[in-house]
Amino acid sequence: MSTSGILLVDKPGGITSHDVVSRVRKLAGTRKVGHAGTLDPLATGLLILGLDASTRLLTFLVGLDKEYFATIRLGQATTTDDSQGLPLGEVLDASTVSRDAIAAAIVPLTGLIRQVPSSVSAIKVDGRRAYDRVREGEEFSLAAREVTVRAFEILDYRPDELDVRIECSSGTYIRALARDLGATLGVGAHLTALRRTRIGPFGVDRAATLGDNLMSTLLDPASVARELFASVVLTPQEGLELQQGKRPRLSGLPAGLADSAGPIAAIGENGTLTGLVSTQAGVARVLVNFPTVQASPTVQVGQTVQASQSVQVFPTVQASPTVQVGQTAHSGDER
Repeated sequence: MSTSGILLVDKPGGITSHDVVSRVRKLAGTRKVGHAGTLDPLATGLLILGLDASTRLLTFLVGLDKEYFATIRLGQATTTDDSQGLPLGEVLDASTVSRDAIAAAIVPLTGLIRQVPSSVSAIKVDGRRAYDRVREGEEFSLAAREVTVRAFEILDYRPDELDVRIECSSGTYIRALARDLGATLGVGAHLTALRRTRIGPFGVDRAATLGDNLMSTLLDPASVARELFASVVLTPQEGLELQQGKRPRLSGLPAGLADSAGPIAAIGENGTLTGLVSTQAGVARVLVNFPTVQASPTVQVGQTVQASQSVQVFPTVQASPTVQVGQTAHSGDER
């Protein structure tokens, strides 16, 4: 029987996000593994994976804000907006571009902006991924999309190159920010390094590297849900009614949650995740169900699973509206 939970992985450079998913499928003994946003092979850093029924939580992780650290090379645009693409035009001398000029060019790339995604992205154009069309030499244009860049900070400035820190909404392409910065400065630019350090409340400092002990860091879905949402502890009768698809009145709701669109994490008395709910006048309605099939020790955030322990497993009874169990969740992040 497969385990259900969330893995925080520190992806190394040089491999794809799908390579990471494939490795975890082998380690966990299940094909039901999905991720909450890809990273390019060039990029390193935080990749969040969901296993078995916990893939349903990925729906709520995909849209979280993210933090990146990146290096941008000035003076040359490329076909992919990063160092793996072919050069576009001649190399220009960007050594005379001042830090003040760069800071001024960053201003219109901060806040709520309309960004044209990189052409080498997972966005579908007439049913096909944009990166597949680029590989086949097709010419097309992608529509601009609204994204929010909350921070675009210069950390270090060198002739032709700068290190930056970026906080942004889901769907933001860091390569496109590098491209647009170079265009504004009139010298071209592309990304040479990228590291994702945070997705929502989860930092890369809590992530594990790919290794044989990776599964020992599997996070209990109840612990993850408590970090993401407000929570309520159910009585045994309330938990049973939720599992049966009923709408119980919740006796333990914290103040202010009697009328909430949710999600609210509904936690059983044994500490397991029963479901995610909304409420109206204190009555719960199931958004996503996690019916338990056996009681077992839960793995709390920060704890590890011992080889002799069993972990709670949730059977598949209902697919998430946007993430199917066994599939991956694509976001607009670096692909």
